[in-house]
Amino acid sequence: MHTEMRWHRQDGVVLPVALWCPGPGYRMISSGVAGGGIGPREWVLNAQVPASYSRVDPAVHIAELAAGLGLEGEGIGLLTAASVIDAVQSEDGGVRAAATVGLRVPAWAAVPPGSAERELGPAWRPGTINIIVSVPVPLHDAAYVNAVMTATEAKTQAVLEAGYRATGTASDAICIAAPAAGEPEGFAGPRSLWGARIARAVHSAVHGGALRYRATVGPA
Repeated sequence: MHTEMRWHRQDGVVLPVALWCPGPGYRMISSGVAGGGIGPREWVLNAQVPASYSRVDPAVHIAELAAGLGLEGEGIGLLTAASVIDAVQSEDGGVRAAATVGLRVPAWAAVPPGSAERELGPAWRPGTINIIVSVPVPLHDAAYVNAVMTATEAKTQAVLEAGYRATGTASDAICIAAPAAGEPEGFAGPRSLWGARIARAVHSAVHGGALRYRATVGPA
């Protein structure tokens, strides 16, 4: 997965954008605020924004970034307060994963009623663990969903093993990409051939990123 580093200006600060352009012929599934869902996509951008990011129109912001970078066609946009330059990449059996990891506010997924509202408030916030996965074989729609589950489980395992009492952060995002043409694989669970490779690649990338983050900012 070859990502190109570009730059943008936000709140008077120049910040990096990691850009992956596999081109036509890919279908992707994503929770990204722009280009999310499932369907044909040609590019993925992961833009770093300040931790104080306050725009309430992130999809519009990503469209502006894409236009400024000269991107055409449908794509996926992710935002993160984590260091994009410190993204960690991993490969396992042809599956490639890239993760930007920031754990300034680690969180459990299930919390008492009302806690989530107190933590986040009404405004959308940028994700801090963003994961992009490239699978070299086509996937059935159900396998795309299965791949998201597998990658999320691997992310949580990595976060816990890195010493954080959390399942991730409250606004993590993910993208799974695979070729559109060919006979699709029907399964991507952690004990299937491709699911196991997805799990190992994501685990390695997130674990490496979490350890790097911990070494930079101190213990969780």
